[in-house]
Amino acid sequence: MKTSQLTLTLAALAALTTGAALAQSNMPDTKAAAGAKERCYGVSMAGKNDCAAGPGTTCAGTSKMDYQGNAWKYVPAGTCVSIKTPTGMGSLQPVKG
Repeated sequence: MKTSQLTLTLAALAALTTGAALAQSNMPDTKAAAGAKERCYGVSMAGKNDCAAGPGTTCAGTSKMDYQGNAWKYVPAGTCVSIKTPTGMGSLQPVKG
């Protein structure tokens, strides 16, 4: 009985380890995901920023208002400054407002 329990435990452990390894290999690498992209400030909608939304915020999804100047979103490289918003154009630097 002990051998079958040990075999079952080892099989479960192997399945969990394999699943964790596969899940980790499918996680996007932040640097690779940003490869052909650039940070564009002032273009994201409230709660839809990729990161950096100013003091008192932690990161992604923390912008408080649409087109918040200190919140950025990844956009295809070379397109940021051509993105038109109701408050102006996208910016490669935080927009003071």
